[in-house]
Amino acid sequence: MRVHVKLPKIGMTMEEATVVRFFKQPGEHFRRGEPIYEIETEKISQEVGATDDGVMVEHAVAEGENVAVGGYVCVVDVGGAP
Repeated sequence: MRVHVKLPKIGMTMEEATVVRFFKQPGEHFRRGEPIYEIETEKISQEVGATDDGVMVEHAVAEGENVAVGGYVCVVDVGGAP
């Protein structure tokens, strides 16, 4: 099942973040809890982990691009991990 991964709100005042890098490229598998991308705000830098096992399908934004809280960061297939 394909899922659009949204940028989580990490702090009370957080409105957007910059996607610093993706740890997984399209076609790569990941496990629940494994970091799939890293974000940076004016206050923090944090890795965002997968909520399920799956496969990265596509990046919805480029590295270095800003994303609003709730905006799409990537698309994953949570039914595709071995």
